Amino acid sequence: MAIERVGIVGAGQMGNGIAHVFALAGYDVLMTDVSQDALDTARALIDRNLERQVGRELITAADKSAAMGRITSTLTLTDLGPTDLIIEAATERETIKAAIFEDLLPHLKPETILTSNTSSISITRLAARTDRPEKFMGFHFMNPVPIMQLVELIRGIATDEDTFKTCQGVVERLGKTSTASEDFPAFIVNRILMPMINEAIYTLYEGVGSVKSIDTSLKLGANHPMGPLELADFIGLDTCLAIMNVLHDGLADTKYRPCPLLTKYVEAGWLGRKTQRGFYDYRGEGDPVPTR
Repeated sequence: MAIERVGIVGAGQMGNGIAHVFALAGYDVLMTDVSQDALDTARALIDRNLERQVGRELITAADKSAAMGRITSTLTLTDLGPTDLIIEAATERETIKAAIFEDLLPHLKPETILTSNTSSISITRLAARTDRPEKFMGFHFMNPVPIMQLVELIRGIATDEDTFKTCQGVVERLGKTSTASEDFPAFIVNRILMPMINEAIYTLYEGVGSVKSIDTSLKLGANHPMGPLELADFIGLDTCLAIMNVLHDGLADTKYRPCPLLTKYVEAGWLGRKTQRGFYDYRGEGDPVPTR
């Protein structure tokens, strides 16, 4: 089917980035959130990020103006009913995601494709809570969405080929690259990435190295652009913990047990950049300061 109108659930870090790239690619975007402040903040951030692209001569001022004109917002979830494709980018909690889809179902067109930007939750299980498991799949963007080129496409057990091909075509129109993943816990990227981050936290927990030593070692010794603890702060420590719990529960293997230090930081509300404190303290005017 032709995709022209896209509904995005969630105006946070991922949702606004997804809205940005879809609008820039010519799609009409309707974004929803439970908070008007969140929608206003998302629109301002999209405007700022598009202006940054104009400044770098990646797009023109006319491109930016047209993209901003394609983005509308609503506080009413069911207003997304007439859209052709819905991308859920809400909090990484299965109960919340399932409730969103259940609320949407009575208002959707029969042909509307439902997708989730989940980074770890079972697509098959989410799809089974809907009336269209064959038109449901994972649509996992990487953060920050306007910069990262990869989109993981995850088929549930019932996802049909037409749905997959349609979403694959959407990714091509966005100018990004898709990979296909089977529906196993954390898919491809996070199945590999999160255990590495968790192991870095264990390395800190066991006193093998400090925050600075661990991050410097991986940046200079493995040519990583960001150290694993710096990256964990960027992703959000609550998200890292949620993904590790999905891996641990879904694969029943002790090698995926979340580090107790990660759990402690999340319990303290030290979630990384979004709370201004995680493995680094971002509250000062200078460079972030390691917290351990």
